[in-house]
Amino acid sequence: MPQALVQTLVRETGQMIAGRAAAAWQWQGRPVKLVDGTTVTLPDTPDNQARYPQQSNQKQGLGFPIARLVGLLCLATGAVLDTAMGPYSGKTGSEHALFRALTGSVAAGDLILADRYYCAYFVIALLRARGADVLFPQHQRRITDFRKGRRLGTKDHIVTWEKPKLCPNWLSQELYDALPDAQMLREVQVKSKVLVTTLLSPAQASRQALGDLYERRWNIELDLRNIKTTLGLEALHCKTPQMSEKEWWVGMLAYNLIRLLMIGSARYADVLPRQISFKHTLQLWLAWRHSALGAGPPTESLFVLIAQQRVGLRPGRIEPRALKRRPKPFPLLTKPRQLAHRDIQLYGHPKKLK
Repeated sequence: MPQALVQTLVRETGQMIAGRAAAAWQWQGRPVKLVDGTTVTLPDTPDNQARYPQQSNQKQGLGFPIARLVGLLCLATGAVLDTAMGPYSGKTGSEHALFRALTGSVAAGDLILADRYYCAYFVIALLRARGADVLFPQHQRRITDFRKGRRLGTKDHIVTWEKPKLCPNWLSQELYDALPDAQMLREVQVKSKVLVTTLLSPAQASRQALGDLYERRWNIELDLRNIKTTLGLEALHCKTPQMSEKEWWVGMLAYNLIRLLMIGSARYADVLPRQISFKHTLQLWLAWRHSALGAGPPTESLFVLIAQQRVGLRPGRIEPRALKRRPKPFPLLTKPRQLAHRDIQLYGHPKKLK
């Protein structure tokens, strides 16, 4: 199956799923799209290393090729609308460069929700050119002074951002010149976080509404976990870049087809799609396909079973970035595997750690 065909299927199924979102699932009747980046590793082969080099601080033969990915997902349904893949580092490997390849999937009226890395002048300008609005947390390098600009309320104002003098390396000079020299943005503090948005009217988007919406950005972290952990795409298996890329896209198609089942179940049970467990749906579908009932298309019985397992809506969820389970006390591999094999043949295995 050609990769271009799989890519088209992923984008079309994503748009179909997002198009089935009920009005009550959206934010003030508007579609919200999530953006975030992640990485995956590839088998350590010369072809993969040439296209997706390992990190520069790793010795040759000890690391794995690594690819950066940026995804555009639907907040209401969790569907993957588009994704871009590139090297971990380099001009074409930054999240901004990869995201620019996805802007064609952004439509007028969309609201883009992402983390502070995307709170940059050129990213916002590109999205505004598509007719979309944004909601990002303020970048840590930008200073917010609520004494300036047009005051809308306590720690709520409209300011003018000037276009940076230098063109970033991921943007062409022609497009840089075409972008506006300045843009008006709203900065509002919600709790301890400063949010930046193109929704300038407090009547259109109150402080509380913006804060509540930003808390839902956490869903893309759960979606990436479903893709990488539940579907097993954190480490790809193919030995060439072409097949690795196709493996990723086939995984995205499988992910969207599971989301399609979840949408049917959510409509049948009159619940939000985010209240249905992705892993539960996948396990049920696998069991269903191996049963006598799996010979035909999904039925109401399957939708009822899928909707029985609910997940909680957990706003403000905070998790430490630490592991509780201790790894086994094996030493790190500090030499190429072929040399390690030779040493074992000559000298045997090293003594076990106490």
